Amino acid sequence: MSAERPTLPPVRLHTEAELARDALAAPLLARAARLARWAGPDTRVGAGGELSDAQLPAAAELLGLTPDEDGAAEASEAWRLAVDTGLVEIEDPAGGTGDPDDGFGGDEGFGEDDEAGDDEPAGTVTAGENLALLTGGSPADVLAIWLDGLEAAYADATAPAFDDFADLIGEDGSVDFDALDWDPETETEFLDGVLGNLYLLTVGEGADGAPVPLPALAASMIVPDDMGEPTDDVLEQVSDAMMRLDDQFRVLEPIGIVEYQPVDEALLVEEGEDALSPGDEEDVTRYGMVRLTPLGLYGIRARMLDAGVDAPAIGDLADKGADALLGGVAHYPESAARAEIQLWLTRRGPDGAAAELLDAARGADELGPLRRLHCQQALALVGAEAEPAVRAVLDDPELGGLARVWLAERGAEGVPAPSEEMIFWLAIDTIAAQLEAAGDLEELQGLVEGLSGQHSGFFEEAWRVDHPATADVLEAMGRLHSDKKQAKDARKAAFKARSRGGSAD
Repeated sequence: MSAERPTLPPVRLHTEAELARDALAAPLLARAARLARWAGPDTRVGAGGELSDAQLPAAAELLGLTPDEDGAAEASEAWRLAVDTGLVEIEDPAGGTGDPDDGFGGDEGFGEDDEAGDDEPAGTVTAGENLALLTGGSPADVLAIWLDGLEAAYADATAPAFDDFADLIGEDGSVDFDALDWDPETETEFLDGVLGNLYLLTVGEGADGAPVPLPALAASMIVPDDMGEPTDDVLEQVSDAMMRLDDQFRVLEPIGIVEYQPVDEALLVEEGEDALSPGDEEDVTRYGMVRLTPLGLYGIRARMLDAGVDAPAIGDLADKGADALLGGVAHYPESAARAEIQLWLTRRGPDGAAAELLDAARGADELGPLRRLHCQQALALVGAEAEPAVRAVLDDPELGGLARVWLAERGAEGVPAPSEEMIFWLAIDTIAAQLEAAGDLEELQGLVEGLSGQHSGFFEEAWRVDHPATADVLEAMGRLHSDKKQAKDARKAAFKARSRGGSAD
């Protein structure tokens, strides 16, 4: 059993049905679906699969967009998503399937001659297999399509910005990528990092976390942790990052992963060439506010999992054994551990659950104390059905103390008194669990002083306890105890425990 903590805290995701409804309501996917149902054999597309200029006004009107360049651009973006997600398929005149991917997230040709496509269609449009899945498929089918759309939107968000693409075309027709000053890996890593930070903030706040100011998010990626007052150069980098993020969040919002309040354009005039960083008394919301949606939590976690990041979600352990459950929740926050255990019990049912949990709680490894702590919490959720299994381990050297505590808390009768050896073993095990959990320091100090104060001469006996964590626990008690004499006694006891362990070896 590994003692490694998960990279990220567990996230509480909405149900697949709820997330699928959110995905279908995402403006960009909803528009893409409408265009896919509208399209047919007479729809004219260019060589890259993009709608021809002649088709864009009708597409924009169908979507209720303004009949101008902005409306045409939004219609074109929705069409590209329909192609990228398989809601429509483009077959060229020779019978092959067109590939619109040009390496820039499916943008519409970057300077291709659309008028050529108006005279003679470059391909035939047919409904894609995924179109039927949006209405007739399972929530998982809908989310899989949406994730494809997220990847396409992500590629658009990290695509290079330029004023005139024609200036980048060489005499031989090739694109001078060096002139773009654009590294796709760097751009993607930066956006991944920003959204990773936003994910962490959201998980900490819950699925409906508060919006985060854009300057704080940009600074989290630019300003070193050990830097006091940021330099002018760093502030300028933060300002540049804010403006790039402003563009990127505008692209990502229609796919439904964020709710975004853009940077107030008036600030660009007010600030001029100065760094875009808010003053102490300014309204920070003018500099952009972003919130990761429940669908965004799901999508960013999916990207993390694809990248090999350990990003647990509550419910991951619901169909696994008790050993996986108690080991998996070892370092979860208390509320998350309780939620995971409750889901496990709901799926498992009360029959045999207590015995399985108690069996999984055994062990002399360093996570053993935490497993027993969470086992005790789980047994409290099982209720009265757990009593026979709990009574069956009253004589168990590792579980007997836990069993007595559980029975006493329920007011059970006929509970045998624990031996002194069991009392001390349970005290060491309890503190070891809290040390491994790395909880609140004041609470831990109170536990240490409370347990040692309950037994006169605690440290004179505690060093003899046959528990693998005895010496470490006593050392920690020496650091935490506020009474100097007690702290010194604890350190002496730790030395004796280590000496005893060494001689036993």
